[in-house]
Amino acid sequence: MASEHVLELTDANFESEVMQSDKPVMVDFWAEWCQPCRRLAPAVEEVAEQFAGRAKVGKVDIESNREITQNFDIQAIPTIIVFKSGKIVDRFTGLRGSAELSESLERALAE
Repeated sequence: MASEHVLELTDANFESEVMQSDKPVMVDFWAEWCQPCRRLAPAVEEVAEQFAGRAKVGKVDIESNREITQNFDIQAIPTIIVFKSGKIVDRFTGLRGSAELSESLERALAE
């Protein structure tokens, strides 16, 4: 479900794309069968477009990427985690609007 501005994050590329990124990264942990995840997808896309070039936005399919899912103790989806310099700076679970997602990334950029 990745698109032009949304990265597909996997166990294989998570370290380089997220943990070693010089830009803040918003990660959406989701699954194909999750209806709230599907409803969140347009907001994630909107934020990815809005922050293109300034921050990264990616999605982790929890079914295919068990290592990342376990490492970050994902217990419910959708879960959004914002990273900066390899550290978690924001985390929330459940549906959010694009405005709230944008605010979280703006805070990460400002820190």
